[in-house]
Amino acid sequence: MSDLPALGWDATLASAYRPFDRTDARPGRVLRADRGICTVLAEDGVHRASLAGGLLLGAAADPANLPCAGDWVVLRRWPDRRLTVEIVLPRRTALIRRTADKDSSGQVLAANMDTVAIVEPMHPAPDDARVERLLALAWESGAQPVVVLSKSDTARDPEAVARQLGELAPGVRVLPVSARRGTGLGELRELVAPGRTLALLGRSGAGKSTLVNALAGTEVMPVQEIRRADGKGRHTTAYRSLVLIPGGGAVLDTPGIRGVGLLETAAGLDRAFADVAGLAAHCRFGDCAHDGEPGCAVEAALADGSLLPRRLESWRKLHREVAVESGRRAERLAGAAGPGRRRPRR
Repeated sequence: MSDLPALGWDATLASAYRPFDRTDARPGRVLRADRGICTVLAEDGVHRASLAGGLLLGAAADPANLPCAGDWVVLRRWPDRRLTVEIVLPRRTALIRRTADKDSSGQVLAANMDTVAIVEPMHPAPDDARVERLLALAWESGAQPVVVLSKSDTARDPEAVARQLGELAPGVRVLPVSARRGTGLGELRELVAPGRTLALLGRSGAGKSTLVNALAGTEVMPVQEIRRADGKGRHTTAYRSLVLIPGGGAVLDTPGIRGVGLLETAAGLDRAFADVAGLAAHCRFGDCAHDGEPGCAVEAALADGSLLPRRLESWRKLHREVAVESGRRAERLAGAAGPGRRRPRR
């Protein structure tokens, strides 16, 4: 028997499930989602279930409607003992990245997590631009971001690296962690309390699976050694999975990602770049382009050295990307609505 409340089942979810509650139905949480099949944990154990026709129809309109690891769903048992996933219950939080296609659709990486850990290794040196991009994605998800600097045993002064990276992550905890030495794991375990879910996000070789194993107290995810020459790793985890942690709580492990396309993340960008957004709010003109206008607080900060040019350029680059993808998404939705309907505003 499974203790669903230890995995986050609460009164809000119970209320959302109530209209579907009947003798042939039960709630469950998705541990893993494959092509057309989900591994789901319910109160009576783990089940493999196919996707119902209505769910597939909704996914055809928007792939983000497909169930993913971390989702709470409604399972239905048929007279022939087949199980189907009928409904995805409303998500509290969701990590959604842009897919590689040109129509700017979204792919859900993980759902219903309380915290998103951006896992960045200390060897080689942390990639500032990648951390900024992933922080924007994490803030947009609705969960609380945290930056985990893995493999801190490879750095001479991990605390100094954490302080330096903290300047790029306003309002976000930066935790140096070494699974090999066990340092920092106590603070990380606090984020996986009963009823709470921690999602790990980062590139291949960042040490996400090693951290999952350390939190679980046993090897539940395979790990591989990184290449010594460049510190890069192969895709150890090829699928997204929810791992139960002894004592309650869960960790969402995601495959290593080379790049993340942003989609409808303007609010997340402003949270990730709170320093730049805060300066822009004090410019004399509300539509200031920060390019020679009088009374520009952003340019004043550049002049006195309190804002680095690289930071501003990164903010501009990501905002341009989001604006382009938002336009493409609006065009796609307008086309799907048909010629007889008005296009949504951009």
